[in-house]
Amino acid sequence: MNPSPNPPVNPSVVVFDVNETLSDLRPLADRFVAVGAPAHLAPLWFATVLRDGFALAAVGDARPFAQLGAEALRSLLPGAGVEATDDAVQHVLDGVGRLPLHPDVADGVRGLRADGHRLFTLSNGSAEVGERLLTAGGVRGQFEAVLSVEAAGVWKPARAAYRYAARVAGAAPEDVLLVAVHPWDVDGAARAGLRTAWIDRSGVPYPASATRPDVRATDLADLCAQLAG
Repeated sequence: MNPSPNPPVNPSVVVFDVNETLSDLRPLADRFVAVGAPAHLAPLWFATVLRDGFALAAVGDARPFAQLGAEALRSLLPGAGVEATDDAVQHVLDGVGRLPLHPDVADGVRGLRADGHRLFTLSNGSAEVGERLLTAGGVRGQFEAVLSVEAAGVWKPARAAYRYAARVAGAAPEDVLLVAVHPWDVDGAARAGLRTAWIDRSGVPYPASATRPDVRATDLADLCAQLAG
């Protein structure tokens, strides 16, 4: 367990990021291989989609994840010697909605719910994908709502996205804990006034330039134990 250096955190509302925090993106590499692209293109594609979404957020604009995802594939696949046909693009995009949960997620969210926390998600992807992911993983009933930034009008890490989730939950920002594997997400939530928890799934050091999380955990079981403690 990695104890938090900050005072104890006991939020009534816990909001989860979805992509990579709850879902395991690694099987998406198989989708790239299936269309003739190298497996290592999968993380580059995801990073490209985030880059483009962040760029739009910086100027106050937004586009759906699926649209940016398709555009990124049409840009990246030809460079790997693969024709970016509609079928190839759709095959990869369909994989996003069929990813598994990380092994620790089901027990972790059930533990948090049993401890009295109200659970939500907030994704830069669509609410439909989040619904499918949680339903397939058997934990949809643990969450009050599955939220997307599409309803907020701007992607995370823009302040308005996090404030939107707090409004839907009917909670003050300081009584909301954002849980994410991405330091940029933790930083954005902290700047919006939320409490934060970083799930360190990769062992990569947390960047010094980002706002430090209130809680550091190795997985959701660790997070549940720290919040209960």
